[in-house]
Amino acid sequence: MKQIFTLTFLLATSLTAKAQFFGQVPEPTKYKASKVIDPDYGINMYEKLNFSIGGDSVRNDKRGYAASGWIQDVYESGTVLHKGYYEEGHLKVYKNFYENGNVERSFKVIDFKKCNQQIFYSDGKLKADITYYEGNPQMETDYYPNGQIEYIEENSKSMEYLIQRKSYSQDGKPQELFEMIDPKKKIYSKKEYHENGTLKAEGTMKYNAAAIDYQKDGIWKTYNESGKLLTTETWQNGEERK
Repeated sequence: MKQIFTLTFLLATSLTAKAQFFGQVPEPTKYKASKVIDPDYGINMYEKLNFSIGGDSVRNDKRGYAASGWIQDVYESGTVLHKGYYEEGHLKVYKNFYENGNVERSFKVIDFKKCNQQIFYSDGKLKADITYYEGNPQMETDYYPNGQIEYIEENSKSMEYLIQRKSYSQDGKPQELFEMIDPKKKIYSKKEYHENGTLKAEGTMKYNAAAIDYQKDGIWKTYNESGKLLTTETWQNGEERK
């Protein structure tokens, strides 16, 4: 019953447009911005407290007990760094903020198995959107600072094999497209592109569960930067047929 109540509360909380605080909020801990914002990974110091995405640490309050309820941390300037709801020392719902007030990342529970995290650039633009299933990143979309999609990856719920993996340049041109076209037989279409956006290679691949590998299987073609066909090959289970 406690688990059902907790999830219901967290779901309701995560759908709220702005985080609400209930009861007494402990005195916030102050941090220096240069110490908590990683230039590549952002404010990731709280990820270890989030068991839903693989964290393995517990936060204690100032009395030494496992943190419980809403907790807020701030920068030395006094602006909010982190607002999170804790249960037995584990983060359940939270938002981190840049010192300019923009959200750096937001985490929420979707249901018993799924949760979502969005990460933002300091100007407020979306940097990454990740949906986790049973603690694993099942679907992720990354963005360039200009808003263009940089990378997409989608895995099966079991994390055994890919559904799709795509990458793009900053101007939106595809770099590599890999996507399932036959779910039953685990067959994929793969396309690679030159820097000018023209097709470089294309063909089909098959997932080999025994080898945990994706192998060329079928017709493969390569092209030069002008689009001229260079080679045509036939592959079967990862081996070229002469």
